[in-house]
Amino acid sequence: MASVRELSEQLWNSEVDTQQYHPVAFGTRSGEEIADGVLFYKGIASANTIDTGDGLVMLDTGAVNDTRALHEEVRKWRPDAPLRAAVFSHHHVDHIFGVGPFEAEADEKRWPRPLVYGHELLASHFDRYKRTLGWNTAINRRQFAIDAPQFKWQEQYRYPDVTYQQRMTFRSGSLTFELRHTRGETEDATWTWVPEKKLLAPGDLFIWAVPNAGNPQKVQRYAGEWAAGLREMAALGAELLLPGHGLPIFGKERIAAALSDTAELLETVEAQVVALMNTGCTLDRVLHEVQIPAHLLAKPYLKPVYDDPQFLVRNVWRLYGGWYDGEPDNLLPAPRAEQAREWISLSGGLDRVLARVQELRDAGNLRLACHLVEYAVIAEPGSKAAHDLRAGVYAARAKLQESSMARNILNHAALASAQGKRDLAGS
Repeated sequence: MASVRELSEQLWNSEVDTQQYHPVAFGTRSGEEIADGVLFYKGIASANTIDTGDGLVMLDTGAVNDTRALHEEVRKWRPDAPLRAAVFSHHHVDHIFGVGPFEAEADEKRWPRPLVYGHELLASHFDRYKRTLGWNTAINRRQFAIDAPQFKWQEQYRYPDVTYQQRMTFRSGSLTFELRHTRGETEDATWTWVPEKKLLAPGDLFIWAVPNAGNPQKVQRYAGEWAAGLREMAALGAELLLPGHGLPIFGKERIAAALSDTAELLETVEAQVVALMNTGCTLDRVLHEVQIPAHLLAKPYLKPVYDDPQFLVRNVWRLYGGWYDGEPDNLLPAPRAEQAREWISLSGGLDRVLARVQELRDAGNLRLACHLVEYAVIAEPGSKAAHDLRAGVYAARAKLQESSMARNILNHAALASAQGKRDLAGS
């Protein structure tokens, strides 16, 4: 089996498909020392352990289903070194669940418990998760096409012991850990610089894909500030980059290029959206007129395999323009079911609409077919013919999506109609 460094080289040179090593997918759940005193672990997200010479520091700690495997891998590598500290790069659940076994071990061996560091807003997002357990259960079922009614969002969280606002530094053993805050995918994002090792851990500010700056079901992202943070990182001269998702990047020139190109993508999206907004145009125009430079999407670390670039456009609009899309009929709308029944009636009835959906599907216009078949199911929720056609249309459109986020949400709709429902995750 290829080493982490060899796989990283292959990905950089586009010798393997990015989808094959999707950055937001389960990894091997095994650890590998990728540099002196640095253990890399890949679950859904990466978790990285650094030997400071006087105990260990972890930069992110994995998802709940990584907890045992991560502890075992660390202990194979450094059986007797206590965990001194852990840094949570942000509040997302694939980064924050690995501390527990080390705390239990510390209690058993009478070591000091590890300190958890994070941004001061991290706790408020854990609180938000607790307030919205049902909502987060539903949206993550859709985002990952989870056809499992028993799936539940996490209810318990490990809150940080030490928090900061913009910057803080702590020492462990012979190493310095500089924590810096940049709003990006989240407003509580922390990236870590270890100057003695020229090691940079950006968290989810870099993930080997178009940045997750759009996610249609999640809270606000901050493209412009994100880009500025990436520019700051690129200037550090890092020689080892440990991304929040995906494989490490080795070498100063490659790291600077990856961070700078990601910043450029975010900057061009925000600049184009704001320029169009300044003409007073509608969201519809913005969505279909913003163009992502092809030379950026061609980069192996900027493929749109998770988020879709059009989702980024929407998030910039939301940041600067709020929820109103500029269409006056949407300001105080009639219920969608009432609209659907009216359009179906004006079109000559359900059978005629379904026939047109089939024509559009056969012609390859799946985008428009989705609109019409959705109205059909909303107007006639008990129609098996409408659901069968909807399942087929959405499944066909899902297959065309490079973005796994878009693909999964469309597949969720297809799975729902296969069961005679419009949605499996909500009422």
